[in-house]
Amino acid sequence: MPSRLIATERASVETVTMVRRWSDALFSFRTTRAPGFEFTPGQFARLGLEIDGELLWRAYSIVSAPAERELEYYAVLVPEGAFSPALHRLRPGDTILTERMSHGFMTLDRFGAPARDLWMLATGTGIGPFLSMLRHPQVWRDYRNLILLHGVRQSAELAYRDLLRQVQQAPPLADAAQLRLLHATTREPASPGALQGRITTLLQNGELERAAGLAIDSTRSHVLICGNPDMITETRQLLQARGLRPCRRANPGHYLSENYW
Repeated sequence: MPSRLIATERASVETVTMVRRWSDALFSFRTTRAPGFEFTPGQFARLGLEIDGELLWRAYSIVSAPAERELEYYAVLVPEGAFSPALHRLRPGDTILTERMSHGFMTLDRFGAPARDLWMLATGTGIGPFLSMLRHPQVWRDYRNLILLHGVRQSAELAYRDLLRQVQQAPPLADAAQLRLLHATTREPASPGALQGRITTLLQNGELERAAGLAIDSTRSHVLICGNPDMITETRQLLQARGLRPCRRANPGHYLSENYW
């Protein structure tokens, strides 16, 4: 699409290099990366587009690893939204603004000293920051067990499933952590090897921990939660009932969360 975007001290103009459609609503895209743009896995970038003569900005978690030359994002089309329909129409060669500074506090350094197990609980596109973490050697060095649960409505929405299996089979760091990949559906029966139900239900009834072969407790677990705000609120309550504390700036705890649809 024609672009009048102009680089500023705040933001650079980047070019879309790849678009992948996972479904009618789910899509990923890659852009060029400005020299000097740095981020920590778990952080997000603020992207800008001119829409109907107005410059709008939205935050999107970075899916790519810090060492990659391009930036990758995973998004969902919200037809009634102001921003995502324009984002969904982007094609390779189009341009987008990217703020020169990354943002976000759902990063592993917030925990202080690593624990034994890292649980990553995601719904929908909330899996994005965990993809970045799992493509970075540090998380494999710091933990013994990595458990990723991706909750979706239907199995067709399990984007990045093949990539995750590749990472599981060939991790970025040899002889390091073990990755357990779990997924759950809420609007169709569970397929072989999968779970059925909401993340909070699976946490309450013990199915999540039975499937992982590990327990979530304050002596060995760190938990990251990303996705639907209602899921996050309820999961935080369940974790607190088990004695897990939220991470505070001056008081490292056991879990971190970020709202993301």
